[in-house]
Amino acid sequence: MKKSKPGFGNGEAESSNRHGLRGRSGRFAIVTALFLIISTGISLAHCDTMDGPVIKDAKLALDGSNINYAMKWIQAADEPELKEAFALAMKVRKQGREAKTLADKYFFDTLVRLHRMGEGVGFTGVKPAGTPVDERILAADRAIEAGNLTPLAGKVPEEMKHELHILFDRVMALKNFDVNDVKAGREYVAAYVSFFKFAEGEVHAHAAGHVETGAGPSAAPACGHQL
Repeated sequence: MKKSKPGFGNGEAESSNRHGLRGRSGRFAIVTALFLIISTGISLAHCDTMDGPVIKDAKLALDGSNINYAMKWIQAADEPELKEAFALAMKVRKQGREAKTLADKYFFDTLVRLHRMGEGVGFTGVKPAGTPVDERILAADRAIEAGNLTPLAGKVPEEMKHELHILFDRVMALKNFDVNDVKAGREYVAAYVSFFKFAEGEVHAHAAGHVETGAGPSAAPACGHQL
């Protein structure tokens, strides 16, 4: 019987098979990692949760009859839609307890959807209170509340601390803005976003466009992603 000799064609096929296996293994690893993140229910953001800052401001807007509490979280181009949703919610919530619940949910969903759209991220609904959130995000929130970076101790690499201090100082300097000064509110949100992204481990801040235009969050993700 005539034996086949090893040649370029066979080697090429073997190489192709090896590359194919590596490619499939890589894709499988990525899918597995995503599945594990999804299955834990841990959010890498809190801007789309009932416990997050966007919903807190939405509640202040409704209870205080002042949409400016919420306006800073969206782009200027989306203001007409949010104002329409706010006016409708304010009218409907007077019709009773159940109507109030539905009206509030409608406004919450609209605000978060417009906020996420401004980030270039899809809206997947407002997550319930108690949704697990990355510990670094919670620590960054506590730092702003406390007025110091102690809650983030041990959670940020030493080489990042200098820039973290700079971003934190900017947040604190802009924190006490007039709620009716939407431009100032958006500048605060931009600083807040940059601080949070850096605290989460992203070296590059994503809110520069927000500061320059005053038109709401930049196209880059500002609150992280719910995977």
